[in-house]
Amino acid sequence: MKTMNYTLQTNNLLDTESDCICLPIFSDQSLCKSGQEINDACAQIITKAITRYDISGDAGKAFTLSIDNQNYSRIVLVGFGDSKKISTETLKKSVNALSSQIIDTNIKNLCIAFNDVSAELKHEQVIRETITTIEGGRYCFDQFKTKKSPESQLSEISFQCDASKKAVGDSSISLANAQVKGMNIAKDLGNLPGNICTPSYLAEQAQALADNSSNFSVKILEEADMEALNMGAFLSVSKGSTEPGKLIILEYKGGKKEDAPHILVGKGITFDTGGISLKPGASMDEMKYDMCGAASVMGTMSAIAELQPKLNIVSIIASAENMPAGNASKPGDIVTSASGITIEILNTDAEGRLVLCDALTYAEQYKPASVVDIATLTGACIVALGHCTSAVMGNNDSVVTELLDAGKQASDKAWQLPIWDDYQEQIDSPFADIQNIGGKGAGSITAACFLSRFTKEYPWAHLDIAGTAWVSGGKNKGATGRPVPLLLQYLLNKEVS
Repeated sequence: MKTMNYTLQTNNLLDTESDCICLPIFSDQSLCKSGQEINDACAQIITKAITRYDISGDAGKAFTLSIDNQNYSRIVLVGFGDSKKISTETLKKSVNALSSQIIDTNIKNLCIAFNDVSAELKHEQVIRETITTIEGGRYCFDQFKTKKSPESQLSEISFQCDASKKAVGDSSISLANAQVKGMNIAKDLGNLPGNICTPSYLAEQAQALADNSSNFSVKILEEADMEALNMGAFLSVSKGSTEPGKLIILEYKGGKKEDAPHILVGKGITFDTGGISLKPGASMDEMKYDMCGAASVMGTMSAIAELQPKLNIVSIIASAENMPAGNASKPGDIVTSASGITIEILNTDAEGRLVLCDALTYAEQYKPASVVDIATLTGACIVALGHCTSAVMGNNDSVVTELLDAGKQASDKAWQLPIWDDYQEQIDSPFADIQNIGGKGAGSITAACFLSRFTKEYPWAHLDIAGTAWVSGGKNKGATGRPVPLLLQYLLNKEVS
């Protein structure tokens, strides 16, 4: 996929030279200020067309007009619905409509005049959401197809912008480009099949990121290293596979030496059969997505490499395959974690928390300012929140609130679930300190309760992304790149504070 060039246009819109100009139209068929100026300059051609063709201003609708004797040959009118109720969701819907209008045309450059679409949306927010939505539609994973998808003619998009807002606009484009790159990396890693994207492959990608970025270093712990650290929980998962497990540590040092780092911990089960507690065969191919927590961490760190914030950040990726084998863990086995806590494994398909708990213990040595783990952890999360929203839980209200706020800023929704002490007894074991499942009720919460036993030494939150990390089945099947926007915004907010 060729790179789209995004720029700002500070000239008067009437003087803009472009193949096409995009203008908003509202549900009452009215235009914004810039649209009215274009309409006046073109002998009321827009209002005449609205009446003649009964053009709808409803969100998600778009209509293309041909224009003569102007610096542009076409105008795309994009519906935004009620001008007083425009949200980021409306914006995404409208930009998707725009994309569908221009994708198969010969338009090579486009100017978008959404700068005065709403007083509720800041201009920088409009730019970021527009770019990420357009790039989401452009994403294509066809590297294993012999016939590739055709390239669009469009190669340059500019945003109409007041000169006074140019610095903010440029910053928004840089942020959006970094976020898109990170999301695409997360999507690619998630979409790769399990025979290619193994723990070793993830380690290679981390090494490549560190080698090609400033302020980065990488360390890979092999199974022998983990044995020396008594990571019995992690090794109980990886031992059933011929693919060796890896603990991948990426360190970014952009802040002061003495600044405590913020840590991201990603679940990287590159394929999950369920182990001895074997999953049903239907849709098991989608268990390649069980490493999307790790993929989102890699994508976020890639965006950090682009933006170079003044922060110290550590990412820890716990990566393994969960396979059935003669030496695989069995239900009823008891293992000892790196923290010394003993765990009764009642279900080998609850393996993500086993690799994560040792990674969370490893994080203690950094004396972190905060730790966030990200995992496709429980099907129960999908039952609770569906596929729109990630779940967030934690032992620190500030970290949880900051994640929720970052999700709102980045249009990457999350919702808090409780991990009150009432739930903790569900993971008590009669034979070990804890068991790795908590019974039928509150599955997402008891999984977080399990992780909370290993995070008492620092502020911590857990993101369950089982419902948001990929789209299951159908023509849109594939990794979503979430929650890269949320994680990136969360970290960037730390720089501001």
